[in-house]
Amino acid sequence: MFEYAFMQNAFIVAVLISLVCPLIGMFLVLRRYSMIGDSLAHGSLAGVALGLLLDLNPILSAFGLTAVFGLLIEALRQRFRQYAELILVIILSLSVGIAITIISSGAVHANVESFLFGSILTVTRQDVWAVLFLSAVSLAMVVRLYPQLVLLTFDEDGAKIAGVRVRLINYAFAVLVAATISVSIRIVGILVISSLIALPVAAALQMQQGFRRTMELSVFFSFLDLMGGLFLSYWIDAAPGGVTALVSVAVLLAVILWRSGAARAQGRRRA
Repeated sequence: MFEYAFMQNAFIVAVLISLVCPLIGMFLVLRRYSMIGDSLAHGSLAGVALGLLLDLNPILSAFGLTAVFGLLIEALRQRFRQYAELILVIILSLSVGIAITIISSGAVHANVESFLFGSILTVTRQDVWAVLFLSAVSLAMVVRLYPQLVLLTFDEDGAKIAGVRVRLINYAFAVLVAATISVSIRIVGILVISSLIALPVAAALQMQQGFRRTMELSVFFSFLDLMGGLFLSYWIDAAPGGVTALVSVAVLLAVILWRSGAARAQGRRRA
């Protein structure tokens, strides 16, 4: 199947996604921000629609507008401290309203469904370069901000006392989440990006390892989910987004069952 150019492009993008998504997802899950990632994923549809309207690369336009929404979420956190869930409703209303208005106006004639559900047929070489650029920037920022992100994840108040510029790091992290979502929309699709951000991390957490080891395991599970979804979607001729989400859930359930069986076996040996 790799004799086809679209499969080569899809494979390269899938490998990059499997690196970026769990790294950002690890911090999102541990900070209880999983739903923020899901809201921004749906918000990226507005960026895609705007890019198609203005004849721009949809991945880069999705990154730009999703980054704006991410910064807006962080800014609104200061005003809605007691009602944080309202922020997600505000962002979803704004982003989905923009997307529906542009798409329903008839001004966009491109196939929007490929961005909703993912498609291995529509990944172009231009998309590969855009994803490569955003992935490189994301990985570089994670490496550069790693100590501050870890400290913020476990003790935000302690980070402030330690002199970490918490607000600036949070804004930078919002941009990182936007970049992660943008690199994923071509393969996985907007509707199920959250499965790649959260489920590999959830599977890795079942292994009950240290932070760094859990992060490594989440990358492994993410790669497993994406490769399984990519190959299965090719063979059954289905959208890779839905297949990848199902594979992610199956892997998570398999890990949970394996850990439960191992725990019971260990308990019987001790008895």
